[in-house]
Amino acid sequence: MTAWGLSEDRVVITHDLDFGGILAVTQAKGPSVFQVRTQNVRPDHLAPTLIPVLRDHQAQLQSGALVVGDEAKSRVRILPLSES
Repeated sequence: MTAWGLSEDRVVITHDLDFGGILAVTQAKGPSVFQVRTQNVRPDHLAPTLIPVLRDHQAQLQSGALVVGDEAKSRVRILPLSES
């Protein structure tokens, strides 16, 4: 999935925690990943949370970032991920 996201210049949206680890271990500069941290991953529940966060972090996602978000907050780490 990360190779596809990179080759297609896409943002990967996932509930899988492995993507952040893959980006860290490989020191990849892409693709950007939005990691959803919520139990309810139904589209009707996610859309009100997901769309504003994607808009707020559009520039970072276009240049390469890992965005982790839930109903209450989001955080951004620029790629490639460092150990600090």
